[in-house]
Amino acid sequence: MNTISGEQQVETVRIGTRLVGADQPTLIVAEAGVNHDGSVDRALRLVDFAHEAGADVVKFQVFQASELASAQAAPAQYQRDRGATSQREMLRRLELSDADFARIREHCAACGIEFLATPFGPHDVQRLTALDVRAIKIASADLTDTRLLSSAAGTGLPLIVSTGAASAEEIGVAVAQLRDYGAGERLILLHCVSGYPAPLELANLRAIDTLRQTFGVPAGFSDHTESVEIAGWAVAGGACVLEKHFTLDRTLPGPDQAMSLGPSELVEYVAIARQAESARGTGAIGCTAFENAVRSAARKSIVAATTIRAGAVITPELLTLKRPGDGLGPNEVDRLIGRRARCDIDADTLIRWEDVQ
Repeated sequence: MNTISGEQQVETVRIGTRLVGADQPTLIVAEAGVNHDGSVDRALRLVDFAHEAGADVVKFQVFQASELASAQAAPAQYQRDRGATSQREMLRRLELSDADFARIREHCAACGIEFLATPFGPHDVQRLTALDVRAIKIASADLTDTRLLSSAAGTGLPLIVSTGAASAEEIGVAVAQLRDYGAGERLILLHCVSGYPAPLELANLRAIDTLRQTFGVPAGFSDHTESVEIAGWAVAGGACVLEKHFTLDRTLPGPDQAMSLGPSELVEYVAIARQAESARGTGAIGCTAFENAVRSAARKSIVAATTIRAGAVITPELLTLKRPGDGLGPNEVDRLIGRRARCDIDADTLIRWEDVQ
């Protein structure tokens, strides 16, 4: 897996009015996915809640079951745990029509939250471009689907690509292909652990920065854990995007409901991410205005150890160091030694430059 030269580094990607990447606010994507269970009205409620929770984006999934899964496709274990016996039939119950998505897109615009969706094939990409979306999300499972990557790249839109369950080589190949397709300047990668839910000890948040440094593009985290605190850890670790599943009710029958955040948890997740974002700061070092009062109170100045008479030569024995720190600093002692006092200097008082010749 080759690293990227400095000339190919992409610091930010624009999605609508937002810049995503270095030194920008974290883009928080509330993943509604298929947690509408095939109901457009429930999808609209998910939009409302994502907006109220403070998310920047609400994301859905656009597919047709007959195009996505064969009749022989078995459901994953976590889907079987929710009662699914056929992947195609499960997906068929979760489909929404183009008219449904048009309503959702319009509702997002009215609420002031960005609409995003994951397509699973070129036809789904066409459905999304008809909705005038401002970015496209590629799921981890489709990282090696060159037809889908080519179709998505051909839209000219920013691409957010998850990397769950992919080898380093597969990620490198996909990034190279997307660059060949002309999408390199508008690519964001998401570290992801493809487990539902993913154990916290396997989150491997340091991979976020590895993706950024290796491929020279903004990197974030598609979070499949059940933690809310991890939002802060990921932001502190450099994630410019956070994607998290949420639902209105974790007891609903859909395949992703149980591993999604409930309403109050999404609010907390967003709040923790914003707190971490604030605490992350700029990375600049040096004294800040906030620290000036403590700096003055806690640092030391040069003080007369005893009364110094006018004309006396300043020697080390005549000096000591004491708080506060708003006089001559300890690093000025050598410059004072050997000078003569201009006036009497009382014991236990700070020495000023005007006190000496």
